[in-house]
Amino acid sequence: MTTATNLSELTGDYVIDVSHSRIGFVARHAMVTKVRGAFNEFDGKIKIDGDKPENTTAEVSLKVASIDTRNAQRDGHLTTNDFLDVETYPEIKFVSTSAKQVDADNFEITGDLTIKDVTKSITIPFAFEGVAVDPFGNTRVGFEGSHTINRKDYGVTWNAALETGGVLVSEKVVLEFEISAIKQA
Repeated sequence: MTTATNLSELTGDYVIDVSHSRIGFVARHAMVTKVRGAFNEFDGKIKIDGDKPENTTAEVSLKVASIDTRNAQRDGHLTTNDFLDVETYPEIKFVSTSAKQVDADNFEITGDLTIKDVTKSITIPFAFEGVAVDPFGNTRVGFEGSHTINRKDYGVTWNAALETGGVLVSEKVVLEFEISAIKQA
């Protein structure tokens, strides 16, 4: 196990291991509970500069059609024009613009998040979870982070009023990132 204080050993190009990573979201439903979902198809790459963490970069692309909330009817609605409009906007993208090491194990990645052709800058705090060599000889790094966005800022505005007051779907959505990335040779 390498700690983040020994970052120079991590320098290199990485590909996100989709089968061991999760990119998901949480939104309040009917103002009484939370609905969790994930994108089952995505890809991404990370370039870590351990000697100059501020030069670290990341890119991620999510396939909107792969949205999964464990309810087919809801997933279908989320891919319509009411929400993410998969026919017109098949991908959600994040491209970093800067990186900052906050302390030994915490980082902030700032970048452009594009949903439905609307691009906004966000900063995602990430915790370094460690590095290991797997049984196949791959060097893996792990990072976890989350960030709250307002979906209306990205043109995702559909909602329904509730008889008891409030609305069916919250404006705030928490994006969740559990990343395992494999170092490339």
